[in-house]
Amino acid sequence: MIDEMSTVLQVSAMPDFVETSYVKDLTNRALCYNEAGFPIHLRGPSGTGKTTLAMHLAGKIGRPVVMIRGDEEFTTSDLVGGEHGYRVRKVVDRFISRVVKTEEDMVKRWVDNRLTIACKHGYTMIYDEFTRSRPEANNILLSILQEKIMDLPVTRDGNEPYLRVHPDFTAIFTSNPEEYAGVHRSQDALRDRMITMDLDYFDYETEIAITKAKSNLSKSHVETIVNIVRGLRDSGKCEFAPTVRGCIMIAKTLKVCQLTPLKSPQAFMQMCQDILASETSRVGSKTNQDRVKDVVKQLVINELGLGEAISSGEMTESCLDSADRPKKVQQDKQKEKILVEV
Repeated sequence: MIDEMSTVLQVSAMPDFVETSYVKDLTNRALCYNEAGFPIHLRGPSGTGKTTLAMHLAGKIGRPVVMIRGDEEFTTSDLVGGEHGYRVRKVVDRFISRVVKTEEDMVKRWVDNRLTIACKHGYTMIYDEFTRSRPEANNILLSILQEKIMDLPVTRDGNEPYLRVHPDFTAIFTSNPEEYAGVHRSQDALRDRMITMDLDYFDYETEIAITKAKSNLSKSHVETIVNIVRGLRDSGKCEFAPTVRGCIMIAKTLKVCQLTPLKSPQAFMQMCQDILASETSRVGSKTNQDRVKDVVKQLVINELGLGEAISSGEMTESCLDSADRPKKVQQDKQKEKILVEV
């Protein structure tokens, strides 16, 4: 037997979720729209926190959650449900001891999919990257969002051709308008039924708070990372602007490797170049990556105040890692010995 409730999630408050004034404003506006009975559409480029914010909103709403991920291969049945397996019934009649009467029948078994489950029980549906699904697959949503009625296939169990949508049903959609792979344009009728909130890159304070919460790195080091990422974003030299994900990647790597920007400037610069060149390039063009790495290199030099020392491959003694200082002292003594002998 297929348990339809196995697809339902119980969302609780995320312990590391950052709520700055910017995030609180987004949350409060979205909850107001939801309270008024309108679906919410979070639209923005990758790395702007659409899915995380959607989960946060679902936790605030307080209902169980059904997650759907947009897919090119989706059809309406992937949302509503379909026939899976068979149901067999066998009746044995022994009312007369000398006569055995047997009756058997077998019918296809209908299983509700996630959209039907959410509408039937009043759950919160998060439809992540819904524009990845073909528009005709999403047509079922039109009557659900407007008339609060769901059309049911004739093959579904029961005699009701329609399902009255539960009054607690809530829909949260996300999409990325800059995505290029397997994305369809949403039909106007569906977009007109939802309230779209365009998400941009986070403000300075929010990026610092998120990076610090995700990496447990000190605030001063986090500020250095965020300044470099925002500097690259403002330079206009990259194919795609870096997001807070780049900040988190750099900060987590520093934390795991137990490095700091000032004590290990060359390793820090290489780390920033690898991560940011990867995040800001789609096609992997060497010319574009080299341009990004040059910009990142200059940003690191300026942010750490190292002048041209790091650009020539040299490091001042104040920037050396503590593990490298004994080696440097030993090299200096060897040089002095050679000079004396000469």
